[in-house]
Amino acid sequence: MPTSQKGPAIADKDTTQIAGSAAPNTETHPVPALRALATTPSHVVPKPGRRLWVWGVGGLLAAGLGLGMYFQPWAAKTTLVVTEIVALAPVTRILAVNGRIEALRSVDLRPLVSGTLAAVVVAEGDVVASGADLAQIDQATQQAVVRQAKAGLDAALVAQDDAKAIYDRTKALGANAARTVLEDAARAIQSAAQEVVRTTALFDQAQIQLGHFTIRAPMAGTILVLNVDPGQAVDTSTILLTLADLGALVVETDVDEAYATQIRLGQPAALQLAGETTVRDGRVSFVSQRVDEATGGLAVKLAFDVPVTAPIGLTVTANIVVDNRPAALTVPRAAIMTGAQGMAVFVMADGLAQQRPIAVIDWPAARLIVTDGLAPGDVLIADAAGLVDGQAVKGQP
Repeated sequence: MPTSQKGPAIADKDTTQIAGSAAPNTETHPVPALRALATTPSHVVPKPGRRLWVWGVGGLLAAGLGLGMYFQPWAAKTTLVVTEIVALAPVTRILAVNGRIEALRSVDLRPLVSGTLAAVVVAEGDVVASGADLAQIDQATQQAVVRQAKAGLDAALVAQDDAKAIYDRTKALGANAARTVLEDAARAIQSAAQEVVRTTALFDQAQIQLGHFTIRAPMAGTILVLNVDPGQAVDTSTILLTLADLGALVVETDVDEAYATQIRLGQPAALQLAGETTVRDGRVSFVSQRVDEATGGLAVKLAFDVPVTAPIGLTVTANIVVDNRPAALTVPRAAIMTGAQGMAVFVMADGLAQQRPIAVIDWPAARLIVTDGLAPGDVLIADAAGLVDGQAVKGQP
């Protein structure tokens, strides 16, 4: 029987039997596990997008290098500052306040008795003399009291005359009159005299009270405010009117207690009335010795050197001259910095900001007087904001 030669079940590569060979070649060639990838030939040109990206990165690097060379962040920065030369100059320390025109003398009139107003004989704006009648309260009841007191006085006078007559007759009897009778007659005269004194006082009191029913001006002046009309019931708490002497006007104002010790009598002041451009001279004429606990204000009055005519209550701007120095050093408030060690400023020396402690007179003003720490000729930095000691600076006027 013919036999068959068995080969491998799966061949990785076909084999061919060559004619005339003694036997077929059964040697197989193993297939490599990995195949080499094809390489790009050297003559292939890169894509355009990749070239633009390379140029963009190069441009950014070049721009960054240029900016760095221009700004030089590694180098010390020089800050521009505004400077001024410290010098002695005349200085006037002023306290600015607002006040109002008031009469130097004014009074609110209240009645001393209760009743119904029978008449009001003045009007607002009237000028009256001292002692002039202003209003009348109904007197009918009080007039009856006066008449009663007068009748009592008359009766006491008659009784006194009778007692004197009895005493005289008893005394004329001489020894025929008992001593006790004469003594009784003498005591009756004393009692009658005392009754006359008592009833006279009652009559005087009634007349004085009657006078209170007529309201009279306690001084010459002008009726500023009239609060009542005829027929109105009033009592001792009712303000009938306000009377003021407009011949002497002053400015009334309050000074904060922080500056209370700086205000003194006679200090000059510049006064400007609302609605005017004229500045008038004046002086401190009154300084209260008591600070208001509720407001913390000190009452001050300013008098005009030349009397003025103005309505009561008009606003007045006043500049009180507290201190006037012919020569002093001053610095702007913005140049001062306050720290744990106190107040200080910066002066410029050799291109650097140098911190300098100072002492000043604290005052509500744009510039403060320096009493210690600076000398004429120092180059002051006008604004201390953001500066540190030793910082490189460059001054500009």
